[in-house]
Amino acid sequence: MTETKRLKKNDGTKEAVSNGKASQIPVVHPRYSDLISRVKNFSIIESTLREGEQFANAFFDQETKIKIAKALDEFGVEYIEITSPAASEQSRLDCIAICNLGLKAKILTHVRCHMDDARIAVETGVDGLDVVIGTSSFLREFSHGKDMDYIIKQATEVIKFIQSKGLEVRFSSEDSFRSDLVDLLNLYKTVDKLGVNRVGIADTVGCADPRQVYELVRTLRGVVSCDIETHFHNDTGCAIANAYAALEAGATHIDTSVLGIGERNGITPLGGLVARMYTADREGVMAKYKLDKLRDVENLVAEAVQIQVPFNNYITGYCAFTHKAGIHAKAILNNPSTYEILDPHDFGMTRYVSIGHRLTGWNAVKNRAQQLDLALSDAEIKEVTQQIKQLADIKPLGVEEVDTLLRKFHHEKTSSEKAEDD
Repeated sequence: MTETKRLKKNDGTKEAVSNGKASQIPVVHPRYSDLISRVKNFSIIESTLREGEQFANAFFDQETKIKIAKALDEFGVEYIEITSPAASEQSRLDCIAICNLGLKAKILTHVRCHMDDARIAVETGVDGLDVVIGTSSFLREFSHGKDMDYIIKQATEVIKFIQSKGLEVRFSSEDSFRSDLVDLLNLYKTVDKLGVNRVGIADTVGCADPRQVYELVRTLRGVVSCDIETHFHNDTGCAIANAYAALEAGATHIDTSVLGIGERNGITPLGGLVARMYTADREGVMAKYKLDKLRDVENLVAEAVQIQVPFNNYITGYCAFTHKAGIHAKAILNNPSTYEILDPHDFGMTRYVSIGHRLTGWNAVKNRAQQLDLALSDAEIKEVTQQIKQLADIKPLGVEEVDTLLRKFHHEKTSSEKAEDD
């Protein structure tokens, strides 16, 4: 039996034609795989409570932060990154409160490469500090005004202090892709020798493309022995592709935020990254993360920042598993893998075949008639399909209107047949 459900908000169900057959979604493997690839062995550093706070609409009180942190932990992210406790007194109190929740995820905070920030952060109960400083000529001239010698000296002092407290430490450059490569690699080699847990690459302005990302990460992989974290802004639409390219080149950790919210156009969205990684390693991703919880955390964050989940959002958007064209609908009803690379059931979602429009096909209408237990021949289905198309040339029909039309057509046919028999 197929399911008939109605879409409410972003809960993934709709009242309409929906195929109940078990989906057979093929696993898509990369055409080639480097020995250094970490596509099947990566961690997510979820930054909604840090990067996401920089989104234009964002204001998270402590109660909301706790709800989001718990939802992300339930989903299964390995790390949750929160705003620097040096940002404000309330940020410090929020940091302590989240650290006291006893979550499975490690709690990190993001701080400037400055001893004042580090001293505050290490007293909050976090598992680690993500230390950052600008390295591009733009930031060195127009932001902090420091040269590379100063940066290395400051980084060494801050890193050693954090390590003395027994905490994880990541050191990242800011605006990495507009930084001098020689300066960058020298800096990373220095902090790697100090024993940092991770070095970070940040595409702070979203200027990088996947090829640039692959080349830089692969080069860095040959220089440092520690893990490599990556942070990609989405100003030019490459954040997900860049994250995947980074993993192929040997990066180990990817920064995300729910719905991609963050400074300007935000960063790699959690749902988008999960969709991409699912196609490469379905079983691995399903084992690591509770995919059916994604919709809940997205709804929670969307409400908190007063936006709607986009209609074309990865996995959970209104149209993510909606099929309309007649040719598509026929194939989907026979085998969902023909036009779906993601299995909606794996994410707690439901596919939807739209039929109340001029592009509808008789196979989709037949499927709906069967759901309604209306016995009609193929010739009769084709006849009523033409009626639907004629009406839909004037305006699209809702499901209730289509159902009424089908029932009326069926009643007229059976009444006529009965009259003929009499």
